[in-house]
Amino acid sequence: MQPMVTDLTRRALLKKALGTAILLPTAGILSACASADIAREPLTQGQLTGTENCDRLIGCSRTPDGRYAVVVADAHGRPIHQIALPERGHGVAIQPGGALAVAFARRPGAYMQAFYPATGEMLPLRRADQNRHYYGHGAFSADGRYLFATEGVSTTSEGVIGVYDTTAGLQKVAEYTGFGIGPHEVVLADPDTLAIGVGGVHTLGREPFNLDTMQPALVYLDIQSGQVVEKAVLSDKRLSIRHLAVTDTGDIACGQQYRGLPDQAAPLVHLHTRGSELRPLLADEEDWMRFNHYIASIASLDGYLLATSPRGNCYGIWREATGALVDLQPLTDASGVAVSQGQWLVGSGAGKILTRTPLQPGRIDQSAVMWDNHWKLLFS
Repeated sequence: MQPMVTDLTRRALLKKALGTAILLPTAGILSACASADIAREPLTQGQLTGTENCDRLIGCSRTPDGRYAVVVADAHGRPIHQIALPERGHGVAIQPGGALAVAFARRPGAYMQAFYPATGEMLPLRRADQNRHYYGHGAFSADGRYLFATEGVSTTSEGVIGVYDTTAGLQKVAEYTGFGIGPHEVVLADPDTLAIGVGGVHTLGREPFNLDTMQPALVYLDIQSGQVVEKAVLSDKRLSIRHLAVTDTGDIACGQQYRGLPDQAAPLVHLHTRGSELRPLLADEEDWMRFNHYIASIASLDGYLLATSPRGNCYGIWREATGALVDLQPLTDASGVAVSQGQWLVGSGAGKILTRTPLQPGRIDQSAVMWDNHWKLLFS
C-alpha cells in the first residue's frame, strides 16, 4: 500500500510550507446573532433580523442568469454573501470555528475556491494540479489546519486525497493514494481518521468506462500516515458509494448511485459501524425506485436519517436503529440537508427550504437561491 508521497518528500514539502506560512484565521466568525455587518449586506430585499436563527447555510447554487456561485444565507435561505464561481460548484468544506470555507467544483472539477464566510472575501482561485481533478468534496482536520480534498488522476481515475495546509495559503503538502478508484465524498470519521466514499468508477469527463469491473468501497484512512485502516464493501458492485455523513452515534451513513439496470431497484443508503459490515436501510423496491438510483445528501437527527434525491425529486427518512423507512415525501430537485437547532433544513434546486423534524412535516419557505446538491452549516 502506497499511502502518499515518500516520507522524505513529505518532510521537504512540510518544511517548505512552514517556512512560507501565511496564517489563516481560525476563530469563530459570528460573535452575536444580530451581526451588524451581516445585516448591512443582504443580497435580497428586506432586512435580516438575525435573531430568529443564528445558524448560516453555505451551499453552491446556480444564479438566475445561468452563472454559478457559492452562497452564505440565513436559515430561511435569504442570501447574505454570494461568491462567484467560474463553473458549477458541488460540495463545501468549513473549517472548525467557521473562519474559512472552501467550495469545490463539480466532478471532474478544475478548481476549488476558498473564502471567508463572515465577509464573503475570496482567496485566490486554486486550480487543480496537472493530471489531477477534484471530485467535489473536502473536509478539514479537527484542528482546522489541514484540508483534505478528494481528487483523481485524470487519465486513470486513481483516487487521491490532496492534503492542503491552511498555514501555507492552502499549499498542497502531500497526497494519499492506493485506496481505490473514483473517490467522491470525504468526512472526518474521528479526529484521527478520514472516511472516504470510493465510487469505483473510472471516467473520462463524466463518461464511465469500467461499470463491469468497478470496485466501490467505504475506506478509512489514518490521517497522519495515509494508510488504509479499514475497508467495507457492498455485495452489489454496481452500487457506487458517493455521499457520506457521520451519524449522531458516530456511524457512517453512505448514499449510493446505482449503476445497474434502469428498471432494477437497489438499497441506496447503508450504515456502517467500525469493525462490522455495511448494513442496508430498508424500503420496498417501488420506494427505492422513487429515488431514481441516486442519493445526494444525508443528515442524522435524533436517531433518524434523512436522505435526498434530486433525480428522484424526493427525500426519505429512516429510523437508524431498525433501518425502517418511516417517511417518503416529494420535493422538487431535493438537494442539501443540514441540522439546525433540532430540525432538518432541506434545500431544493427550485429554491424551496423545508424545515422539519423526524416525525413532524414542518414548513416550506421559498428562497431566491437555486441550491445545488449539498449544504454545510455555520453554527453561531
